[in-house]
Amino acid sequence: MATNWSNRAKLEMLKATVDLDTDVVKGILMASGYSFNPATHEKYADVSASEHATASGYTAGGNTLAGIALSQDDTNAMGIAAWNNTSWTASGGNITAAGMIIFDDTTTVPADLILGYIDFGSDQTVLDGGTFTVANIKFRIKG
Repeated sequence: MATNWSNRAKLEMLKATVDLDTDVVKGILMASGYSFNPATHEKYADVSASEHATASGYTAGGNTLAGIALSQDDTNAMGIAAWNNTSWTASGGNITAAGMIIFDDTTTVPADLILGYIDFGSDQTVLDGGTFTVANIKFRIKG
């Protein structure tokens, strides 16, 4: 799984408008065929049309991510933001997703700032009755 920060998130972090320790951060599943553009996908409204539809146990707007852990890795010269796993139970149909957008539901300018995208590498499908889990949710800032 590849992760990529949005360009706007980098700017807002420099401006200190994002506080990952206290802000509400959400993860949304993106439908098959979605392609992340870090320059133009700045807020939830920019990508909501490509979000997995409310169906099969998934609800538009996604899950609130819990358990934020911020750490420093001096060996690899990076800062790391990590959250607990998040999941959805497929009910009444399959869940298929290309990746997961992570956005800050607290920010107001822009509203619902996209922090970044986790690309699953290919569409991932969980059959009806199964659990779609995104594990090891981490974003790294490398200098």
